[in-house]
Amino acid sequence: MSSRFFSRGDSDSESSSSEEEELYSEEEKSQEEESEEESDEDESEEDSDSDDDAQGANRFLKGGASDSESDEDEGAKVLKSAKDKRFEELEGTIRLIENAEKINDWAVIQEQFDKLNRQIPALIRQNDGRVPKVYIQAIADLETTMNETLEKQKVSPKKMNAINTRGLNAVRQKIRKNNKEYAKDVDAYRADKDAFMREEVIEEKPKTKKKSASTPALSAQDIADADDDGFTVVDGRGKAVQYTPESILKHLRSIVEQRGRKNTDRMEHIRTLEKLFDVAVNDYQRVRVLLTLISTRFDLTSGTGSQMAQEQWKLAQQEFNKLLETLESSKEIVVIEGAEEWEDDDKQPTITEGEIFKIPGSVVSFVERLDDELTRSLQHIDPHTSEYIDRLTDEGSLYASLVRALVYVENLKKRAGLNVPQESVNRVIMRRLEHVYFKPSQVVTILENNTWKALPASVDSEVTPRSTADDTASLVQTLCTYLFGKSEGIIRARAMLCQVYFLALHDQYYRARDLMLMSHLQDTISNFDVSTQILFNRALVQIGLCAFRAGLVYEAQTSLQEICGSNRQKELLAQGLQMQRFTQISPEQERLERQRQLPFHMHINLELLECVYLTCSMLLEIPLLAQIGSSPDIRKRVISKTYRRLLEYHERQIFTGPPENTRDHVMQASKALSAGEWQKAAHYINSIKIWELMADSEKIKEMLSAQIQEEGLRTYLFTYAPFYDTLAVSTLASMFDLPERKVSAVVSRMISHEELAAALDQVNSAIIFRKGVELSRLQTLALSLSDKASGLIESNEKTLEQRTQGTANAFERQGGRGGRGGRGGGRGGRGGMGGRGGGGRNQQFTGGALGRAIQA
Repeated sequence: MSSRFFSRGDSDSESSSSEEEELYSEEEKSQEEESEEESDEDESEEDSDSDDDAQGANRFLKGGASDSESDEDEGAKVLKSAKDKRFEELEGTIRLIENAEKINDWAVIQEQFDKLNRQIPALIRQNDGRVPKVYIQAIADLETTMNETLEKQKVSPKKMNAINTRGLNAVRQKIRKNNKEYAKDVDAYRADKDAFMREEVIEEKPKTKKKSASTPALSAQDIADADDDGFTVVDGRGKAVQYTPESILKHLRSIVEQRGRKNTDRMEHIRTLEKLFDVAVNDYQRVRVLLTLISTRFDLTSGTGSQMAQEQWKLAQQEFNKLLETLESSKEIVVIEGAEEWEDDDKQPTITEGEIFKIPGSVVSFVERLDDELTRSLQHIDPHTSEYIDRLTDEGSLYASLVRALVYVENLKKRAGLNVPQESVNRVIMRRLEHVYFKPSQVVTILENNTWKALPASVDSEVTPRSTADDTASLVQTLCTYLFGKSEGIIRARAMLCQVYFLALHDQYYRARDLMLMSHLQDTISNFDVSTQILFNRALVQIGLCAFRAGLVYEAQTSLQEICGSNRQKELLAQGLQMQRFTQISPEQERLERQRQLPFHMHINLELLECVYLTCSMLLEIPLLAQIGSSPDIRKRVISKTYRRLLEYHERQIFTGPPENTRDHVMQASKALSAGEWQKAAHYINSIKIWELMADSEKIKEMLSAQIQEEGLRTYLFTYAPFYDTLAVSTLASMFDLPERKVSAVVSRMISHEELAAALDQVNSAIIFRKGVELSRLQTLALSLSDKASGLIESNEKTLEQRTQGTANAFERQGGRGGRGGRGGGRGGRGGMGGRGGGGRNQQFTGGALGRAIQA
C-alpha cells in the first residue's frame, strides 16, 4: 500500500492519478459548460499539463505541494442556493435550445422545450408567482423562429428528415397552447423588448472570444458602429456592412434584385429594411424603404395555399399607415403607377418645393393585398374559437386604411399633371362597399364613427364626407351611385348587387326587387366570374328572406326555389363544400373552391334559409295537393320537388315520433294542415326555435299563424267542396277563427282565379257550390292515358329532332306539334313554335325567378 502512494514510477500510482484527473476534468467541464468561459478552459488545460509531475505523494503530503493553494487562487468553492441552481439550469436549457435553433435541430428543441416547461413551475413558485423574463424571451423567440421555419418550408420546401419533421410538428402544437398562458407577457415583450428585459437586470460575465486568423480585422469605425449586442454586421465576404443614409439606395437595389430567387432569406431582408428605415433622414428615403418593406412582407406568403401570419400582417398594415402618413405630409412626393424609377443609386434625387416627384408604386394594390390576406386568414381559422374573434377585430383597422387610401387617391385625382386612372378610385370604393353591404346599419354606423375618429382631422373624403358617418343608408347609396356612373362591367354589376343585398337586408323588398329586375343581371349573370355569381345568389336569397318577413309567401318561395331546390346551398353561397354522391372533384378544383369560401361572419344561416323555404313550400303545396285530390281532371303541378320528396318520405314512415329538428316540425305541421287542424299546424311552426334569429320574431310568428289560417281555409274548401251544396260564411269563420269579411275575401279570390266552382251569395252570406260533371272511373283512366300518350309523343319528337340534327322541315314540326288541343281549362294545344294555345298561359319573358315571383 505504501508503494501505491509514494512510488513515482509505479504504474498503479499513475493509473490512480489519471483517474483522479479524469474525475476532476469532468467536474471542471460541467462548470465550464454552465458559465461558457473559454478562458477558464484554457487555464484548466495549462494547469493540467504543467502539474503532471506533481501528481504523486506531494499531492497528499501536508504542505508538500501548492495544488491546494493554486485551487484557492483560481476560485474558492461557492455554495449556491437551490434557487440559483434552478435558475442556472433554466439558462442552460435555454442555451441548448438556442444552439439547436442555429442548426435547425427540432428534435433537440422538442426535448429541451419539454424540459424547460418542467423546470418553470418550481421557479415560478420560488419567484413569488412571477414568471422569469428569460423564459418569456425564450418562448417568444422560439415561436418566432418556428413561424419563420414554417414559412421557409412553404416558400422553398426542403426535405427535412423524419425526426426533425416530427420535432417541428410537436413544437408547433405545444408552443401555441403553451404561449396562450403567457400571452400578456409575450405581447409586452414583442412590443418593446428592451424595456421588457430592462426591468430585470441579469449580470453576466464578459465573454472573451478568441480572435480567428481567418476573420479580417475591423477598423475603429466599424467597432464604433457595432450594434448594442457588441456585434458588427458583416456580409458574406466578412466585410462590415454599414447602414447610412447615403447607402440606402444601394441596399434597396440589392434587395429588389434578389426578390423572387430561390433560397432567399426574406426575413433577413426585412430586418435589413427595418434598419434602413431607422437611418432614413428624408421623406423620399422613407417612402422608398416602406414600399420595398411592405412588398417583402407580402413575399413571405407567396402562393395561393398559404396565409399571412397575423404578426406579419399587423406589421405590414402599420407600415402601410406610415406610408400614407408620410405621403400626406409631403406634398411634393407622390406614389403613382407607371412612374419612372430613379436609376442612380449613388446620388439622391433633388426634390424642389412646388414640383411633383413621382415614385413608382401602387397604394391601391397594397390595401387590396391587405384585404385579401385578412380574408384568407379568416378562411383558415376555426370560426367557433376566440382566435377568430380576435382576428376579426383587425377588420376595423383595415377599414380605416381603406378609407385613408381612398382619400389619398382622391387627392391624386384632383392634382393637375397626374394621370390617375379612374379604375384606381373605383377599386378602393368597391373594397369599402364590400365591407359594408352585408352588415346591419347599427354595426356600419359604429364602424364609420370609429374609423373617422382614428384618422387625422385633416383627412376627409369628397365622395363620402365625415358628415355621412351616421347615415348608413345614404353612405351605401352614395358609394353605389358613384360606381354606377364612373365604372362599368364587373365592378358596376357588383355594386348593384351589393345595393340590392343591403336594401333586402333592411326590409325594403320592393326597392330591392325593382333594382334587381331593372339590372337584367338574371339574363347575363352566367357570363360573369364565379365570385360575382356567388354575390348574385346571395342577393337573390336575401330578397327571398325579405319577402318572407313581409308576408309575401309566393314571392319568397319563388326567389328561394333556384338556390334551395338544388340541394347545393353551400356551394352556391360559398359557405362550404357539399360533395355529391356520384361526383368527383380534383384536388385543384377543391383548392379553388376553398379559396372562394366566404368568412364565417358573412354567412347566411342555412338552417334558417331551409326553414323559410320549407314553410313557404308547405303553405303553397298543401292547398295544391288538396285541389288535385278533389279534381282529378286538373293537371298535376309541382311547386317544390324537394318539399314533395320530404313529404312522401315522411308519409311512408310507419311510426312518427315527436319533431326533433326543423324538417320534422314542418312535416308534422304539413300533416296537420292537410287534415284541417290549423291550430296544431301553427303550434308546430311557431315552436321552431330558429325564428328567434330573425328580428321581430313575434311578428313573424303572428304572420305565420295568419297565413296558416288562410291556407287552412283554402285547403278545407278544396277538400270538401264536392260534398257541399251551400255553406255559410259564418260557419267557416268560426271554424278557422277568422272574420267573415276575411273569409269572403278568400272565397272571392278563389272564385276569380277559377280555383273554386262556386258563387258567393252576399245577401244570405253563403257560398253556393256548382256541381260539375262527375267523371266516371273509366273517363278518369282515359284522361290519364291521353296525358301519358301525349308525353310519349313529345319525347319521340325530341328524340327524332336530335337524331336528324334539326333537319326536319317546318311543316313536319308544325304538323307534329300543332292541332293537339288540350282541355279547355288545362293545357292548350301548341300552335307551331308559338306560345301555348287554348287555356294555357302565354309564356313570354318574365325576368327569371324573380319575375315569376311578382307575376300575378
